[in-house]
Amino acid sequence: MNAGEATKRRLLDAATAEFATYGIAGARVDRISATARANKAQLYAYFGNKEGLFDAVFGEHLDMIVNTVPLDAKDLPGYATGLYDAYLVHPELVRLATWSRLERVPAGDLITNMEDHDALKLRSIADAQRDGHINPALAPTDVLSLVTAMSMAWSPASVIIAAARDDADAEHERRKSALAETVRRAFAP
Repeated sequence: MNAGEATKRRLLDAATAEFATYGIAGARVDRISATARANKAQLYAYFGNKEGLFDAVFGEHLDMIVNTVPLDAKDLPGYATGLYDAYLVHPELVRLATWSRLERVPAGDLITNMEDHDALKLRSIADAQRDGHINPALAPTDVLSLVTAMSMAWSPASVIIAAARDDADAEHERRKSALAETVRRAFAP
């Protein structure tokens, strides 16, 4: 990696932490530059402005946000608990998506530049409904939205309790067990 690529990488890493913590409006280019050991001119040369930098950070994390846990529609409880674990390991994914929702896309599909980002998941859910694994009375988009929302009950976006990696293992297991059982019951045919 050459010096320019290394600087760009440091800027993206610093910006990820900054945006995840402070959002788009609260993020400061000065802090990002200082953390990255780069100057603001370099940041502007690579990304244009703070909005462009957020776009680069969000775009880089988009695949992880959308595909961090593969969906097996025949195992919705496993999908939900897999998301729970992913939020512990990568809380910045939830935070970046939450800031984007709050500051940019208040309604509708959050990921507007990927029309088919959920197409495979929705097809998998529809197939599982057809095969008798999921209640067929529910729209696949509703199943996906509800399972994802349920998995976020203890995420950094939770309005009640946000789980932390250093919570007791027994606490994580209790939550995941409750999540799995609730998802299992909610979507049973």
